[in-house]
Parts: sequence; C-alpha cells; structure tokens
Amino acid sequence: MSAEHPELDPVEIAAARYPSLSGLPVLITGGGSGIGAHLVAAFCEQGARVGFLDRDAATANTAAEAASQHGPRPRFEVVDLTDIAAAQAAIARLADALGRFRVLVNNAGNDDRLPADQVTPDYWDERMAVNLRHQFFCTQAVIPGMAAAGGGSIVNMGSNSWMQGAPGLICYTTAKSAVEGLTRSLAREVGEQRIRVNSIVPGWILTERQVSRARRIYPDKFAQYLDRQCLKEFLLPPDVARMALWLAADDSRMVTGQRFIIDGGVD
Repeated sequence: MSAEHPELDPVEIAAARYPSLSGLPVLITGGGSGIGAHLVAAFCEQGARVGFLDRDAATANTAAEAASQHGPRPRFEVVDLTDIAAAQAAIARLADALGRFRVLVNNAGNDDRLPADQVTPDYWDERMAVNLRHQFFCTQAVIPGMAAAGGGSIVNMGSNSWMQGAPGLICYTTAKSAVEGLTRSLAREVGEQRIRVNSIVPGWILTERQVSRARRIYPDKFAQYLDRQCLKEFLLPPDVARMALWLAADDSRMVTGQRFIIDGGVD
C-alpha cells in the first residue's frame, strides 16, 4: 500500500489476454504519465509494438523503462502535439520503425481550470489545440497506413465532465463534448476501410496528478465523488486501459461509433 497516495493502490484482477494484439503496431498520445503511461504498459504487456508521443523526454523515458518490465520496450518521440506538422512527422518516424499502425489511442489532454469570465480568445484556442485538434490530425496521419494494412481501431479519449456540466472547465468540457461528434463522423467515414472509431468517456480517474491537486484544493472531493457513484470504489488508470485493450483487439471487431463510459455509475 502507498503511504503517500493510498487511493492509487491497484486493484488486483485477472486481466484478459488478447492474442490479436501481439506484435500489433500501436500508437498512444500522451503516453508518458497518468492514464497514458498505464495504456503504454498495458499494450506492451499484451506483446504489442508500442510507440507513443509525449512532450517531456524524461517522463517519456521513465514510462518506457517501466513498460519494458512487462513486455517489448516501447519507442517514443518527444513532441508538442499542438504543433501538428511536428506531430505528424513524429508519427511517420514511429511508423517507419514499428510498422503501419493498426491501433491509435488519442489519449493526450489537460483539464486545467479557468472561470468563464477569464477565458481569452488565445486561451480558448490553446485549450482546443491541447484537448481536441490533435485527435483529428493524429488520426488523419494514421488512416492511410491502417487502410493499407487492412483496417484498424482508433480510440478517442473523452470525459464525462461535459455530461456533468462541470464548472470552471468550459474549454475542456467543450473540447471533450466535441470528441463524440468527431468519433461518430469518423466512424462513418472510414468504416468501409475496416477502421473502427470509438471513444472512452472516463469519470474522475485517480492519477497522481489528480490526487495531488484534489488534496491541495478540494480534499472533500474524494468522499463526495464516491457518494455519487453506484460502485463505491475509486476509478484508476488500469480501468481505462482494460477498455482500450478490448476496443483495440479483434474481440470488438464489429463495434464502432460508440462511447464507453467508465465512471462507476455517477448520477
């Protein structure tokens, strides 16, 4: 048990194995920390050939080293995803090394808060770039390779915050609500190429960043959130990773254009 963050202690379960993911090239954005690092480790454990993008070299290297304890060591590129040309070039380099990507998990995002009356046009544009725009352009970069390889799976990360109408998050909730439209339209557009597009909609997932911020700013949130959930357990990054594995694997071969909410049954 972690004395510093006991809420983050993993729940031991018998996780599924997906043979169709073994050796499959997989791309994950924001893979250096938080949910992204758990996604990287989970796909490596399945034997996938993982590449990921992150803006911090030290964080990315730590995540790659941790993931290599469970499977093939992932490759990564250090890039700012708001620079679309640089991001697409980094994806091309990873594809040259790992093969045409058959799975993309658009995970990267940031839920910084700012009251609506303080939002400026520049801040708005920057938040859309951080939380939405790269999801489309990273997808655009992998679609030709997926189609040539016979198909694939794209998983977009949403958030239930827009469903809750969370205050102080107007830019984030706007971007994350748009992920649903992006997902459904893309699913229709690329379906004939045997590419599936779905979204995962997490609730409050307890990463180290989320726990540290909650303890500092609103410590009552832990009890309040559990009160709102049907299932009285904290949500952890592996809960998201397990859904991403299923959506990436052949087991979900006829599932597309859907959203999968992981929030413990929040009211």
